[in-house]
Amino acid sequence: MAQTKKPEKMMSEKVLHFTGKNTDLNKLTQKIVSGLNSEGYKTQVANTPAGTVIQAKKAGVLRDIITADRCFTIMISGQPNDFTVHVGIGRWIENIAIAAAETLLLTWLFLVVDIPEMAWTTEVEKTIVREITQAVG
Repeated sequence: MAQTKKPEKMMSEKVLHFTGKNTDLNKLTQKIVSGLNSEGYKTQVANTPAGTVIQAKKAGVLRDIITADRCFTIMISGQPNDFTVHVGIGRWIENIAIAAAETLLLTWLFLVVDIPEMAWTTEVEKTIVREITQAVG
């Protein structure tokens, strides 16, 4: 009896760590959000005890490629001279700015995704990661 193979799944997250850059993390957040908005993404931002979370989605692209409740998620945490930026696919949380911090901490910000979603994520990550790296300097 042949078994059907389930689609492979992978964690979709890219982690960037910066040291010695003395970066204003609020300005970095604003720059990322501004760049995403200029590219047609709908964005929302929340400051949590774990760091700043930026969510961005482009309804048409996401609807065609992945589940509509998913989005591109960026989390910035740390201090100006030692900070980490996580980039990947997450679940869109309605009204993230007013969501309770406990909800954000209990919700998976970065999801395990199917291989077809990885192609989209990899392409978007390359662009966003390049822009973040250039913004930091």
